[in-house]
Amino acid sequence: MLYYLSQYLVPYWGPFRLLQSHALLLAGGTFAAALLVWLLLPRVWNRLPQDHGKAILKDMGGMQSRGKPTGTGLAVTLISLPVIILFAPLAFWDMMAVLAMYGAMLFGYLDDRAAVPWGELKKGLLDAVVSGAIAVFIFLGHSDVIDGSHVMVAWLPFVKGATMIGDVGVWLIPGWAYVPVAAAILWFTMNATNCSDGVDGLAGTLTVITLAMLAVILYIVVGYRPVAHYFLIPVYSEAARWAIVVMIVAGAFGGYLWYNAEPSKVLMGDAGSRFLGILVATASLMTGNPLLVLFLSPVVLVNGGGGLGKLVLLRVAKRLGFQIGDDSVIRKVRFPLHDHCKKNLGWSNAQVLMRFVLLQLALVPILLMILIKVR
Repeated sequence: MLYYLSQYLVPYWGPFRLLQSHALLLAGGTFAAALLVWLLLPRVWNRLPQDHGKAILKDMGGMQSRGKPTGTGLAVTLISLPVIILFAPLAFWDMMAVLAMYGAMLFGYLDDRAAVPWGELKKGLLDAVVSGAIAVFIFLGHSDVIDGSHVMVAWLPFVKGATMIGDVGVWLIPGWAYVPVAAAILWFTMNATNCSDGVDGLAGTLTVITLAMLAVILYIVVGYRPVAHYFLIPVYSEAARWAIVVMIVAGAFGGYLWYNAEPSKVLMGDAGSRFLGILVATASLMTGNPLLVLFLSPVVLVNGGGGLGKLVLLRVAKRLGFQIGDDSVIRKVRFPLHDHCKKNLGWSNAQVLMRFVLLQLALVPILLMILIKVR
């Protein structure tokens, strides 16, 4: 909103033109979101449902969260929304994608406060609907018409595209292929991030790091023509605006992490972790590289997504008649991986958080340079 208002305000005072600077909007939005969450969250968390603990993880401190306000992600994301509207100059379909993310958050919140948790099928289907909607919105807002067909212009790791646009090789992906693949990425990332939430500050801290790296890629790499041309990557005109969105949310959850540091006072619950996961996936798609999320969230995806992979593997093996013994590595490794580290390796919550963060900080820059440079 500020971006569009500035053109009417400049005639009255020249410095209002600074509101057209994406860098200023990014910095101002990040600070505003962090400050608002830090100030307002303690005033609202007593109105949120209380966590029931996890009896199944009682021997690993699963009941320590009992009685703490949960579903704080609802408050954090709602506080972020007016900041996003004010600071991020999003187009119509991009705003529709953001609102769909709030649908995913709301489903998580309703599950948090339900007396009986929702079943896997119900949650999976709702997640599929939201993921599919966001994939469609992205395609409608960012596809190009080439040779009479609507296609997404994408770039992939390690290979140059089959179609040349100027000096850049790209892949032209039709809607019938792009939408289901994008929806699957959105669904998986949202659920993997959700499964990673179990240690104070873990999912929030790892995802904030990912969002910061995403902002760099969106703003400096794919959103800045000289850098994009140097790396032979197509330029995306809306990328810088999505950098503002991800940094506003990163700032907001930074304000939340102030209170979620161990021993936590509040928990974000499914409402927060699902929103963070689907935002990371959406913003990754906005870079034009559908596989980027694999390089940006390696620890989160292995930690939370490994459990989904293990479940699928065990069920497929059972259906095919294979018996995976209890002494096999597959069954011995617990998921989410942070539970394995606590139960089998004896790590404390603080050790899990610090070591997972260090792994993320070490892996992501290396993976990103391989992704961007090796083509």
